[in-house]
Amino acid sequence: MSGHPRAALELDDIQRGVLSPRPTPYAATYLVFRIDDRAAGRELMRRASAVATSAADSAGPPGETWVSVAVTCHGLAALGVPNTSLETFAWEFRQGMAARARALGDVGESGPEHWEAPLGTPDVHVVLTAVAPDAPRLAQALDRARPAYHRLPGVTAIWRQDCYALPTETEHFGYRDGVSHPAVEGSGIAGSNRLELPLKAGEFVLGYRDEIGGVQTPQPEALGRNGSYAVFRKLHQDVAAFRRYLRDSATGPEDEELLAAKIMGRWRSGAPLALSPHRDDPALGADAQRRNTFLYQEDDPTGFATPGGCHIRRANPRDASVAGEVRLHRMIRRGAVYGPPLPEGALVDDGADRGLVFAFIGAHLGRQFEFVQSEWLNDGVFFGAGSAKDPLTGSHDGTGGFTVPRRPVRRRLPPLPRFVVTRGGEYCFLPGLRALRWLGELRD
Repeated sequence: MSGHPRAALELDDIQRGVLSPRPTPYAATYLVFRIDDRAAGRELMRRASAVATSAADSAGPPGETWVSVAVTCHGLAALGVPNTSLETFAWEFRQGMAARARALGDVGESGPEHWEAPLGTPDVHVVLTAVAPDAPRLAQALDRARPAYHRLPGVTAIWRQDCYALPTETEHFGYRDGVSHPAVEGSGIAGSNRLELPLKAGEFVLGYRDEIGGVQTPQPEALGRNGSYAVFRKLHQDVAAFRRYLRDSATGPEDEELLAAKIMGRWRSGAPLALSPHRDDPALGADAQRRNTFLYQEDDPTGFATPGGCHIRRANPRDASVAGEVRLHRMIRRGAVYGPPLPEGALVDDGADRGLVFAFIGAHLGRQFEFVQSEWLNDGVFFGAGSAKDPLTGSHDGTGGFTVPRRPVRRRLPPLPRFVVTRGGEYCFLPGLRALRWLGELRD
């Protein structure tokens, strides 16, 4: 904890990947490195500080292209950060995602024993991410990043994932993605819901006051301040199983789209049920100024429009009356599609690996990402639905169904298979740019 937090965000020291929404459409690449030599790892950090993009970088339209650099706890140790410093980081970060698998619902086929190597292992040290609006500019961003690791013996590239976003902004299940992001005090970036007050900077950036007045800063302050925690997860999507489930549960094509909307809380166009409960409104879904500006409690407390158990209401209950103060569990979420789309109308899986690389940014791994994952997505007690899980991303075993509130009789859907399987991931720390230089200047 730091006793003298400064209120104004130091945007020139915060990596752009922390605060900026991704461009639409966009392409992204994740590169993972293992540090085999401490001196080489420190040189990587020194070079990375020169290629990572700050939140204040004015090169090009804001948020258009950037490179960010994250380090795991194993990576910090490989760089020689002392244990006395490591012990000041969040304990979930120190354990790592694989060790937290049961709490996250990563069991069965989603268990770490089935993850894609080397994800979830002590070999994952540094994650470099490049984001751009299209493939040519992504190539330029990667060219910009290459000097950080090129010809650096002792640093080994061990994993790569190329991602993209379709011009339609949809993910593989067909839903418009990237619709919701919170406003952060001092960032200068507007949130997508004009009815939501900006959140305190300390909810997302370390070293600033959060919603309860606390300040989290891993020590020394030169390392912790202006950093954030980042979670990335590779999630395989079984698109054919999802399409079959909708077809088998619906009375016809129109009902399929209604069920898809009830499961997500939005029509696939992005139009929310809260604003368009009876039919899709593609113009609303495409309108970034309107499609996320709504609340639940006053207009739909019982979930007749937007079911309490749908994906978006679980992930962010907004003003709904639930167990837990919603603002303490807000997250910055970002998704990037990987793999080829399943051909339109296909109901049989073609064997291709496709899905989403999910990213979370925040200052509180436990009460943000882990709380939402375990208490809101993989349980239903918080809104009175017992052990019911999120219909899209929950760790289903074929025994739990989904209920759509309806008058005069609620609609109970068949048991849900698992549509999303975890293929791996890691808890990371996104240092500030000065902290990257500090890591580069470490001495034994």
